[in-house]
Amino acid sequence: MKHAQSAPLTLYTFAMSHYSEKIRWTLDASHIAFTEVCMTPVFHMAPALAMGRRGQTTLPILKTPKEAIQDSPRIVDWLARTQTTFALLPADLATEVRAVERRFDAIGKDVARALYAGGFGHADAQIRDLWTAHASPLQALVVRVGYPLIRWGFRQKLQIHAQRTALAQQRINEAMDWLEERIAQQGPNLVGGRFTVADITAASLLAPIACPDEHPVYSAASYREGMASAMRPWLGRPALTWVREVYARHRGTVGGGALHPTALAA
Repeated sequence: MKHAQSAPLTLYTFAMSHYSEKIRWTLDASHIAFTEVCMTPVFHMAPALAMGRRGQTTLPILKTPKEAIQDSPRIVDWLARTQTTFALLPADLATEVRAVERRFDAIGKDVARALYAGGFGHADAQIRDLWTAHASPLQALVVRVGYPLIRWGFRQKLQIHAQRTALAQQRINEAMDWLEERIAQQGPNLVGGRFTVADITAASLLAPIACPDEHPVYSAASYREGMASAMRPWLGRPALTWVREVYARHRGTVGGGALHPTALAA
């Protein structure tokens, strides 16, 4: 994983975000140098609004010398247009790759909804640790003291209630069903027998459930233990075995290297 202070690209992420992992992995696999800045939930909102200029607070955001690109599909678009080393979206496979990417991007909120629904109240200590992992001391204090209110806000934003959680589980199951059928037909690579953005997206978006050893957050024993009950509906799914195998073959050890925003300015 290559991060350099002098890299012209800066990737703003949440360390635990599967969408952030998708772009982090895409950049690494393309050998594109970048500096990663891990942000703290709640405190990310104003910078995200200012950089993205789209009225949204979502991450990741890729900041270039000329612009800031918000949301993972738009970042992939930018990489395909501008980066000569970007080979993960072959022109002859682009339509099919983007269709698979959209399929798994679409369950990102479902994965988050299902895991937080099972984690809130059962794994609050682990969630607080995740949210404050890259926080300044003041930010960490605010998040820890304000955790009940922040948790309530997350519940409202993600619509975490019984009906939506059940729907999320159904949609995740449908995505895994599709993936397992696809693997049976196509082999380990989802499109054209080649490793592409399709594989990265499917593996990244399911990684919070699969917990691959190569991921710095989802591989942690505390995360696996805290989220065990939330992940139980998918134990033993071949789709998750595929995710772990893709990580083992293509991801390598993710060593972190992320910077807190204040460190970037120092």
